[in-house]
Amino acid sequence: MRIDPDLTWDDLRVLLAVHRHQSFKAAGDVLRLSTSTTARRIEALEAAVGRSLVVRTPRGTVLDPGALPFVDLAETLELGLRAAQRTEQELAGVVRVSAGDGFAGPLVQVLADLRRRTPETQVELVSEARLADVSRREADLAIRTARTTSAVVVERPLGALSFGLYASRDYVERRVHGTSLTPADLERLDFVGFLGLHEQLPQAKWLHGLGARRFGFRGNTDALVHEAARQSQGIAVLADLVGDADPMLQRLEVASRPPRIPVWLVFHRELRAVPRVRAVARAIEVAFRARLPR
Repeated sequence: MRIDPDLTWDDLRVLLAVHRHQSFKAAGDVLRLSTSTTARRIEALEAAVGRSLVVRTPRGTVLDPGALPFVDLAETLELGLRAAQRTEQELAGVVRVSAGDGFAGPLVQVLADLRRRTPETQVELVSEARLADVSRREADLAIRTARTTSAVVVERPLGALSFGLYASRDYVERRVHGTSLTPADLERLDFVGFLGLHEQLPQAKWLHGLGARRFGFRGNTDALVHEAARQSQGIAVLADLVGDADPMLQRLEVASRPPRIPVWLVFHRELRAVPRVRAVARAIEVAFRARLPR
């Protein structure tokens, strides 16, 4: 079978319709083409492949045996297109994702990459300090650093958040003069601290345990602490997932080992069968497992 490189589905679907309905008129009615247009399309197809494909008889049209491989190809393409259309329909709809603001940057990147591949999936990303109740469907997916006790919630481990000290490259050049901090440095340098509930987080307690004393700037969200570090307000403790990805920041080393916090992707077990939720969950799992240490 010689296949013209310019042969398209539009060419083959006319042949398939003629094969199934055994007349140009019936095929044209199905394809919403006139009988003459259908005949011209077959003639053009025959010219493209270099052989006769349709035999006209007093009782209608039949395909030449040499046309059957082209019919097989057309049916294969038709099945593939139908499968693609079903997948597109299954992926259409909204998926709501809840996460703390510290995950916002990496999550936006992951979800934007996903939507370039499947634009029919709509994403609602909610950055919030409270824990959305996944068991009551307040969110379809959520990223958590705490385990759940709900029997209807599925948890999938993504890895662990590791932390470090970060400061703007300008601040390091002006005040630190190196990338390793001594106990004396910890007493004299400026730090960005936490407010409110964030003061009880393991990374905040670790920072105080190091001996940091000078807090000229404090914030009540990870995003504020991150931005203050970028603005040379001092040294901040940030997740490596965030700090290492920011070219404006320099990581600083200390003798004490920073904390690590397990991270989980959670969702209601009944949503496992929903294709769009499964697709978003898979994208998050792949991306975060590649970036988070075990």
